[in-house]
Amino acid sequence: MLKVDPVCLLLFGFRRSVSVQLYCRFSNTGAANAESQDQPQTPFQLATMRKALGILLGTATLAFASISAEAKTQLRVVVAYYSAATQGIFEGMAKDFSAAHPDVDVKIEVVPWDNLEQRLTTDIAGGTPPDIAMIGTRWLVDFVKNDVAEPLDSYIAPEFKARFLENFLEPSTISGKLYGLPVAASARAMYYNKDIFAKAGINDPPENWDTLMADAKKIRALGSDIYGFALQGKEIETDAYWYYSLWTHGGELIEGTKSGIANPAAVAALALYRSLIDEGLTEPNPTGCNRQDIERLFKQGRIGVILTGPWLRGQIKTDAPNLNYGIAPIPAGTTKATYGVTDSMMLFRSSQQKKIAWLFLSEAAFSPKWRIEFTTKEGFLPVTKVEADQPQFTNDPQLKAFTDMLPYAHFAPLIPNWEQIADTTIRALQKVYTDEAKPEPALKEAAGSIDSILEQQ
Repeated sequence: MLKVDPVCLLLFGFRRSVSVQLYCRFSNTGAANAESQDQPQTPFQLATMRKALGILLGTATLAFASISAEAKTQLRVVVAYYSAATQGIFEGMAKDFSAAHPDVDVKIEVVPWDNLEQRLTTDIAGGTPPDIAMIGTRWLVDFVKNDVAEPLDSYIAPEFKARFLENFLEPSTISGKLYGLPVAASARAMYYNKDIFAKAGINDPPENWDTLMADAKKIRALGSDIYGFALQGKEIETDAYWYYSLWTHGGELIEGTKSGIANPAAVAALALYRSLIDEGLTEPNPTGCNRQDIERLFKQGRIGVILTGPWLRGQIKTDAPNLNYGIAPIPAGTTKATYGVTDSMMLFRSSQQKKIAWLFLSEAAFSPKWRIEFTTKEGFLPVTKVEADQPQFTNDPQLKAFTDMLPYAHFAPLIPNWEQIADTTIRALQKVYTDEAKPEPALKEAAGSIDSILEQQ
């Protein structure tokens, strides 16, 4: 009579596991031999077999768990770091989406803005791009040119498209096709520290650059650790910080088919910033400070004036809730101006999960719940109608400083190789900020390099 260990019977459902089948055969053979010898199995033999079976059972369980995990559809989403809230917001989106689609595993990767473009470029070159990525909208031109971006027109339903404020869809529309969904939008304005202004005897925020210069001198006189004007000179958007001065002086980045950064207005705009440095009115060593650095100084109460976006409001609520500050338009030169920016979510053409990726965008990332959560916590301007209707936006007087500037907004040109052009501009600015070059020759040299880039397009 063949004896089968009862524990072996528990594994009958796992007969596809070769190791389990082998053990069952070993156990049965041992039992048969014991019977043929008319010798009962000893407690030691039973314990040994059960120990071995326990190991095999654990192995089988892990194997089946692995198979189950591998059976899930993997969706990779790369997003940019805005603040400490970013990771939690997108993980929440992923959790909601996986709950509705338990067969999908969403992996969220948060990358600093300064590294994001290079990270995506490396992934694309290596054949491992994500399914979805957040990008600076101006990058879309190069992605479309290189056939990396998937057009969204065949996915987007009219009722979904109608959720958006239409003007924010325009920057991601190229040759009549929509390639990105606006995830964040901002204009820039002037933040000023009311307590510092009061100590310096300043009653109102400066409306023009001449008044700002005079106010910055009064603030600088307060002490060695307080600075009148924050000047970014490092990393991404160093060029944008100069555009505020450029555009308000009447300059343009591109004039026809040539660079405009060496025209008289541009030279005057850069000379203004250099004079602020010469007078000791900025923080020390601007080329050592990125956007986060100067925003940190403002939150610490050490800066009188900073030019930046609406996200700083949200950071102040968390990091410096007692900071007494106001928001006003960027000082005017010969005209008014601000920098308008959108960031977008794009779908990669190489994705093997395009339909699921679109569902993640439409059901999670751009659902009313998560749009309100994202825009509120990150401090951006609304890009959808449901956000714009929320009391925290309609009843916010500070937000008015940004929305009032939208009619004067300038955008980075949507042309190929824009980031290369921006880097060329940044190098020229840094030479001037460190006093390695004067404004006019530095800008003329950069303009010549930019013209060469434009001629190649």
